[in-house]
Amino acid sequence: MIETGLTRRILITLRLLALAPAFALGLPAQWLALRLAPPLARWMPVYFHRYLLMVLGVKVVRRGEADRRSPLLITANHLSWLDIVVISSLRPVSFIAKSEVGEWPVFGTLARLQRSVFVERQRRGKTAEVNRTIATRLESGDALVLFAEGTTSDGRRVLPFRSALIGAAQAASGRNEGASYIQPLNIAYPKIGGLPIGRGDHPHIAWHGDMDLVPHLADLLTLPGIECRVNFLPAREVGPGSDRKAITREIEGEIRQVHSRTLRGEEI
Repeated sequence: MIETGLTRRILITLRLLALAPAFALGLPAQWLALRLAPPLARWMPVYFHRYLLMVLGVKVVRRGEADRRSPLLITANHLSWLDIVVISSLRPVSFIAKSEVGEWPVFGTLARLQRSVFVERQRRGKTAEVNRTIATRLESGDALVLFAEGTTSDGRRVLPFRSALIGAAQAASGRNEGASYIQPLNIAYPKIGGLPIGRGDHPHIAWHGDMDLVPHLADLLTLPGIECRVNFLPAREVGPGSDRKAITREIEGEIRQVHSRTLRGEEI
């Protein structure tokens, strides 16, 4: 499915040229909006990422709706950097990201401009402090996205979810003296070029393990057309007395089931 030779080089060049204005104009504009017009800064990434998807030839099929209640923590599976582009195109969100992401070229800048919350996942003693930071953002009305696997999968399966940061929604509900909401979200890429994705095609989209980023980006830029399916599942209320680990298991099971059905081509 990936183009080769001269056609590949031409396609990569054309798509990079089409992407360049979005970065050259969009990033400085977002930097200014964060300082001068915060409400505008929430929406600008939506249109920025929609443009990226158009250039990349990604068709997004959405099932369900993002919950409009607040505080809201969206809990999703994670396959690729492309997930961030897709989810960001649907509504204003910020992401909970590993601290090292903030140091990455380009991606780190984009994450900071989208007001991501950076966490040190390896320092378990910091969990309570991180949850308080996330809870404060949730209470301010920001919808945050948590990739609960803690890493990216190979695209064919959903990895076990980590429950620690789910506690942020509980912390927000406790301080609000009301309910917080957790909404499961499944993201999958069932088709490339109009054809069902095969086992050998997942690495063209999923970026995981020790895959080099630049060759992966180049491959993705040459794909003939990607279909992404996003399934918003019903949100649930959580409070200080909720069983964090039980909630995590339930959400993981729901997302795993939907992911499997989506890759099999079933309607959800």
